[in-house]
Amino acid sequence: MGVDVLVSQLAENLKAIEDSTGKSSDVVIRSILGVRTSFALVYIEGLVDTDIFNNNILQPLTSAANQVNDQFLEGFETFFRHHVNVASMAVTDRFEAVLSEMFNGNVIVLADGWANAAVVGAPKWKQRNVNEPTSQTVVRGPKEGFVEDIGTNVALIRKRIKSPNLWRIDRTIGTITGTKVCVMYINGIAKDSVVRELLTRLDRIQVDSILESGYIEEFIQDASYTPFPTILNVERPDAAAAALLEGQVVVLVDGTPFQLVLPVSFFKFFLSSEDYYQRFDIATFVRGIRFVAFVIAMVLPSLYISVTTYHPELLPTTMLVTLAAQREGVPLPAVLEALLMEITFEVLREAGIRMPRTIGPAISIVGALVLGQAAVEAGLVSAAMVIVVGFTAINGFVMPAYNIAVAARLIRFFLMIMAGCLGLYGVTAALLFLLIHMCGLRSFGVPYLMPISPRIPQNLKDVIVRAPWWRMHTRPKLIASPSNEVRQRKHLRPGARRK
Repeated sequence: MGVDVLVSQLAENLKAIEDSTGKSSDVVIRSILGVRTSFALVYIEGLVDTDIFNNNILQPLTSAANQVNDQFLEGFETFFRHHVNVASMAVTDRFEAVLSEMFNGNVIVLADGWANAAVVGAPKWKQRNVNEPTSQTVVRGPKEGFVEDIGTNVALIRKRIKSPNLWRIDRTIGTITGTKVCVMYINGIAKDSVVRELLTRLDRIQVDSILESGYIEEFIQDASYTPFPTILNVERPDAAAAALLEGQVVVLVDGTPFQLVLPVSFFKFFLSSEDYYQRFDIATFVRGIRFVAFVIAMVLPSLYISVTTYHPELLPTTMLVTLAAQREGVPLPAVLEALLMEITFEVLREAGIRMPRTIGPAISIVGALVLGQAAVEAGLVSAAMVIVVGFTAINGFVMPAYNIAVAARLIRFFLMIMAGCLGLYGVTAALLFLLIHMCGLRSFGVPYLMPISPRIPQNLKDVIVRAPWWRMHTRPKLIASPSNEVRQRKHLRPGARRK
């Protein structure tokens, strides 16, 4: 069409809309004929609240259509506001804006003789209710999770942070999808440099579609070729609110319950919201379990391969004899046996996720018990290997962040291949390589291994050990703004100053 602005002829404006939308059947045009002029209401069926449309827009405008006077053309906006009861209305003369607002669920009001359009806010569509998050469940804590509607997600955060300093910056990304992206941060606590850099990276994105926050994550992360995530995904409003209060920035993407938190360090992926809702000693113990589980999920199969293939002298004699007896008759070397079992487990995991929920658990049980038992009895794998793979898989589910668990799965295969080639020397070399690689990673300027490297004693209170709340009087250094690092006053220990 090539139409940039609206014209004063109603018929031409409607024709331009029909041509641009291909005369789609869900584009509804309601005409109102008045004595001196005509109106047209344009909206997308299914995206508009029909009660607001009928009661607050259509009926009042129909009644007022015959009251058009000579001042109408000069003051349609005033005329419209006077006769139509709407809470949100804007005026535009841009044709592209008219189409964009129409697909956002707003009603477009056009009038003959008026080269502008009134955009009336009346969006409403079916959405999922706020339920418990599926990937970040807790025993103690709020049971609310993000949903697919960005407006609801913003409200869930504002319900927890009732401060005028909670600022919001919106962007629309995706030339076809026009996805709403919202950046939220607390002014004065978040670093201005991080917010500016984030907005720069968002403005640089030129794509036709954004369907999930994973699209945004890949465009704005610091390092692409690494198995380690540098941006945290959260599904919990309380986790997002806690991140904002520590000086981090939250990126909300319309259409997904998984939102982005940045900047983060490696250790943030092992922290759960529940750590702060229960006693510090229990939280510290559980965190230790998570870190140990992460290490086991990465290295246990490779250690088994190394010891049974290259370094049997490291095992006690009794254990060595037992393992040798189990492996007698197994046709595959240990590395191929481990790869076969790990790939089989990954296939079962994917099958359990993709299959309908009614039969997914049954498939998992059949795969884990029947298939594993049959493989051992057939002599294809040893019973010890089944135990190693099963225990490794269980440890992979301990991490509260899904993307760090995925990293452990990828690294596990790399370590198994190195163990099959070079034994413990290969595993050690691979781990050193990963450690050096992690030292070079950044998340929006924050070192990935902070506060271990560089060492920041102030931040060690909330890494592996979770100090009591009355000792964490400062926010994480290098993440929060240096001018506002104090979270609470000192000397809040209960009974510390009894008289």
